[in-house]
Amino acid sequence: MMKRIIKILCWQIGVMLLAGCSKSFLDRPPLSQISADNFYQSTNDLRLATAALYAGSPWGDWNYTCYLPVGDVLSGNLAVGYWGDAVQLNTFSVTGLNGIMVSNWKAMYNIIAHCNITIQAIQQKAPDSIAAVNKNAAIAEARFIRGFAYYNLAVHWGAVPVIEDNSKLVVSPLLNRIKTADVFRFVINDLAFAAQHLPSADVAGRLTTWSAQGMLGKVYLTVAGLDRAGTRDQALLDSAAKYAGNVCKNSGLSLLRNYADLFKTTFNDNPESLFALQWAPGGAWLEGNMLQIYSTGAEISANGQAGWFNIGPTVDLYKLYTSQDSVRRKATFMLNGDYYAELNAAGGGYRFTGDCALKKHIIGTNKDNNAPTMTQTSSVEHNALLRLADVYLVYAEALLGNNAATSNPDALLYFNKVRERAGVPPRTSIDANTLLLERRLELAAEGQYWTDLVRLSYYNPTEAIAKLNDEARVTFTYADGVVTPASPYGVITPATIHSFAFPIPSSEVTANPKLLEPPVSYY
Repeated sequence: MMKRIIKILCWQIGVMLLAGCSKSFLDRPPLSQISADNFYQSTNDLRLATAALYAGSPWGDWNYTCYLPVGDVLSGNLAVGYWGDAVQLNTFSVTGLNGIMVSNWKAMYNIIAHCNITIQAIQQKAPDSIAAVNKNAAIAEARFIRGFAYYNLAVHWGAVPVIEDNSKLVVSPLLNRIKTADVFRFVINDLAFAAQHLPSADVAGRLTTWSAQGMLGKVYLTVAGLDRAGTRDQALLDSAAKYAGNVCKNSGLSLLRNYADLFKTTFNDNPESLFALQWAPGGAWLEGNMLQIYSTGAEISANGQAGWFNIGPTVDLYKLYTSQDSVRRKATFMLNGDYYAELNAAGGGYRFTGDCALKKHIIGTNKDNNAPTMTQTSSVEHNALLRLADVYLVYAEALLGNNAATSNPDALLYFNKVRERAGVPPRTSIDANTLLLERRLELAAEGQYWTDLVRLSYYNPTEAIAKLNDEARVTFTYADGVVTPASPYGVITPATIHSFAFPIPSSEVTANPKLLEPPVSYY
């Protein structure tokens, strides 16, 4: 990781423009026109530089390698065979050599490096003629994304190195890990700055103060349980409710009416999307949105060739959808006989004839998406990493807090908004289990459930471990409405508290033995 980040420094500021964002988001000048000396000279330059942080090769690798395998395979929502590293996630046998885990670590630190370089370039190169409000807004975008990356690292590893100035790695490349609580504090500081300096509205796809406040609510909810025994910190729960509640009540945003539309490209960057990756068609391997590689049919793929990883729902996930919850189920995964008018629309739609397969992120052909240059490895879906529905449920959980159950009117209002959009009846009371279940169903195949389980493990490890060990973590065949569990992809070992943290990548330990030392304080 350290050698790779030092290498990034040599690329200088041009690396910022490697990201692939659609022309509707922002155009960018050729790399040959960009250097630390002639860029960052206007507000438009700042906008171009920060636009590059929303996609590109680090995100491309993470989106392909980690997004669903970590968030949904590891958590038991999905399973995929013929990929040994993903099988390790399914069976709780992750080693320091696991390629998915290594990609997660490297991608997050590369994203952090890009953000650090952008922040410093704005601070050092942007002239006084650029208004402070515009400088701070650009820095706020970078700090939000950096905070998001560190949150990812803290959730998956706990104590990790914190880097604010990558140039210092040239002199001192060996770093200690920072205590988990301090990593989360760093995340909160970044997001608080972003909440203060991002605008309340911007062009579609750009971060706003509501993005930052929604993420702050989520981070505070997570930290409230850190190293606690059964009872979460009430002051931190109050902070979670404050920020998430502000988004719910004062942003003017609302849920998209049709749940399935969230995952169609005609609704990219809809008002419910608070933070989404900004992908463009075309581009090199691992530089675009590669989620179409999970498509199961040639007639619903970008260029007439089916994907190569048949990821599918587990029996455990399937069992959770009631007959009333068919809207979310059908938008999340396909069952034999399901029909989708938006896929292969020119050919009359698509009827799935297999057993079960992923539907979210499977957007169809070039014609379906009016994207002639889209390829199998460059989907034009702007997949959201933070949605308003997520924040609604964070708010409800923060209001539930340490109570066994609640009928708090605000908690029920926003919890039931999510259910009503899905076509399922409202509840008159909610508890921790109903909240976790609602999050699992609403956000399945969006990389969220593993984070929810880690959050639970902080203050109720027994319950979190039991949930994993009670799962039917296998796919299934489906015929005439009958589900038959398939054989597991490997021997599923029992989960323990150690299952909730990844091992540090072996290559990183070899390069930096200090990673094995006890973590130190940052503040």
